[in-house]
Amino acid sequence: MSHAMCKSLCMSTWDPREPYNDLPPIPHRDVLETATVLRAAIGANAALARLDQAASAMPNPAVLINSIPLLEAQASSEIENIVTTTDALFRHVDDDSSADAATRETLRYRSALRTGSELAAARGITVNTARAVCTSIKGRDMWIRSLPGTRIGNPVTGDVAYSPPEGSDLIRAKLSDWEHFVHDDDGPDTLVKMAAAHYQFEAIHPFADGNGRTGRILNVLMLVEAGLITMPLLYLSRYIISTKSEYYARLLAVTAEGAWEAWLLYILKGVETTSLETVAKIRAVRALQDDFAHHARDALRSSVDVELFAVLFEQPYCRISNVVERCHVSRPTATKWLRALAARGLLREHRAGREVLFINHAFLDLLAS
Repeated sequence: MSHAMCKSLCMSTWDPREPYNDLPPIPHRDVLETATVLRAAIGANAALARLDQAASAMPNPAVLINSIPLLEAQASSEIENIVTTTDALFRHVDDDSSADAATRETLRYRSALRTGSELAAARGITVNTARAVCTSIKGRDMWIRSLPGTRIGNPVTGDVAYSPPEGSDLIRAKLSDWEHFVHDDDGPDTLVKMAAAHYQFEAIHPFADGNGRTGRILNVLMLVEAGLITMPLLYLSRYIISTKSEYYARLLAVTAEGAWEAWLLYILKGVETTSLETVAKIRAVRALQDDFAHHARDALRSSVDVELFAVLFEQPYCRISNVVERCHVSRPTATKWLRALAARGLLREHRAGREVLFINHAFLDLLAS
């Protein structure tokens, strides 16, 4: 199907107030891979390769694995107007019992990413992977929508902007087509495929809630599954937040006008921009680690224990018990180390109830910047 035919078909059959049961399958690669899109894909793939190389060169990848997905969780949740702070997320990452509802739901996003990664590694990306991810995000079983009446409103005017397909059998059939596209070896460039699959998943809108966050996790899982990145570190949601109105406008334009090229170019730009920004952040983290180690040696008047150094950058909020368990030292020794670093300004001591926390504030500020 040509772009003109696709555009004509979309415009003639779509009404935002009616369930879009005629949602067509994703077009063939000949429609998606225009010359402009392929040029943009070259730059995006190159930037993503630089990100993967920078992440793989980290001496302790857990520093990134523990922090960047949490930042992605925060940004992806903020797109859905679930707002918390970086400080709250890291403070409650090990125990969310005293956290507010928004922080708890955001922390579930990181758990959902872990769940999705494990399932995708074992069985590939499937409809069941998507359901498990959504279930983890929402903290309850999420099934394919069966009740009619789902409407998506324009965030500015409140008017109905889109009505997704209805009927569980129809939704399952469209998800089956989506799954086949994701795994089609004859499909388009992986980044183009990811962008197209993301539109289709959001247009199908298979669950009563959590579709946006589930779709953004599936984006990262597709890139890991394809081998473009080793770890799920593409921090794309912050780009979407900064261009939120364009994100929704581009999605809707595919539905209303068959405007695939503009949507694909938007996502490819996001991949390239985000990849380069994350490379810069990784370099800044490594520079901070070197500076911290230099000053820590002076503060402790000895070489920095490797495990102490690791735990302070794997988690900006450190408990005395974390150091005891990780470094296999006594509680007095762990306390002495942490307070010596706090005295030099490398850590900030903070009392939370009966517990004392030591905050790697420079690292926390860098992550939040």
